[in-house]
Amino acid sequence: MKTFRLPGLLFLAQATTALAIETPPANDDKGFWYAQTSVYTRHFAPDPEHNNKQDLIGLERNEASGLVYGGVTFRNSFRQRSYYAYAGKRYDMADYPVYAKLTGGLLQGYRGEYRDKIPLNRFGVAPVIIPSVGTHYGPVAAELVLLGFNAAMVTTGVRF
Repeated sequence: MKTFRLPGLLFLAQATTALAIETPPANDDKGFWYAQTSVYTRHFAPDPEHNNKQDLIGLERNEASGLVYGGVTFRNSFRQRSYYAYAGKRYDMADYPVYAKLTGGLLQGYRGEYRDKIPLNRFGVAPVIIPSVGTHYGPVAAELVLLGFNAAMVTTGVRF
């Protein structure tokens, strides 16, 4: 069986976005890129086997319409290199620099004895939905990301 790689997952995320494109508002002429990394992770049921240092690196495109798509690579809870390619929606608050984000995509990387640690991972790639809330101050941003019912992660990054 062939292994999936990040470029293939990113292509899939872009193809998914093309199918779900919304009609942008007339003034939709600006979006931004968001480069991010993980700074803190906490499992809700700690286990000595769990990794709390994800080494996450990601790049995300945010359209002015709220549409987001991107990809990240990280070490999962069992120290295996994993990839998440996604598309979703960002919901900005009008009066504050706070937003909610909901993304869905494909997660690859849980292998071997840990394959069944995420649902629907029969072929090594599983569909996932990931909610988060974030804030930004100028180009600097931070997000609290919920990883199912298992963990929460804080990420930080730069918008450009």
